[in-house]
Parts: sequence; structure tokens; C-alpha cells
Amino acid sequence: MQSMIPEDMIPEKKRFSVVARTKSLTNAVRGIGIVLRTQHNMWIHMVAMTLVVALGVHLHINQVEWFMLIFAISAVFVTESINTAIEIDIDLTSPEYHPFARDTKDVAAGAVLLAVFCAIVVGAIIFLPKLVF
Repeated sequence: MQSMIPEDMIPEKKRFSVVARTKSLTNAVRGIGIVLRTQHNMWIHMVAMTLVVALGVHLHINQVEWFMLIFAISAVFVTESINTAIEIDIDLTSPEYHPFARDTKDVAAGAVLLAVFCAIVVGAIIFLPKLVF
């Protein structure tokens, strides 16, 4: 269904703007750079990803297996990025120690750990039968 609001009635801030989209993309790329520069674990994830991709190429895994691996790897990268954003926010809003701030950081880190465990299970399901049998 098309909007019934005439275009000249849409506030300037809501209209599509290539400049605004470009700035938004630039900010997102900057955010990825922050994660890469500040999180040592992200580099560990990237090394693991490189090894997994190389093993996948070497073992000629199929399209479904690639999809599963890409999804698992993406989940780890996304959770690590969200964890970093939460840590930055907590450091800003609660610079002194507070048990809730600690809990928040620990839960976010736990989410990354869960994603890593799931990625390991996906990798084991795909690679173990090819390596053992």
C-alpha cells in the first residue's frame, strides 16, 4: 500500500538522502574499525575463520555446509560487536564499579561465548565426518 502522505508533507529529516545514507555507512564502517582495533578476541575469531574457510575449501564442502559456516561465523562476529558496544556504553554510564554493570558486561560476554560454542558445534558437524572417515 502506498503512503497517503504527499511528499512535500514529509519532514526533511525523514526523506531519503544519499548523503545521509553515505554518512550512516561511514559510521558503520568506523564502528567495525573500533571493534577490530580494540578487541583482541575479534582477531582470534578472524584467525579461526580463516582456518575454517581454508579447511572448507580444502575439503570441498557443499553449499549448505558453507551456508551453515557463514551463519555461525557471522553470529560470532555480530555478538562480539554488540558485546563491544555494550562494554563501551557501560564504561561511559557507570565508570565506577557497580555489580549491575559487571553483570551486564558478563551477560554480553556470555552471549559471545554461546555463539562461539555454537560455531564450534557447527564446525564439528561439518568437518569431523570428513576428517575421521
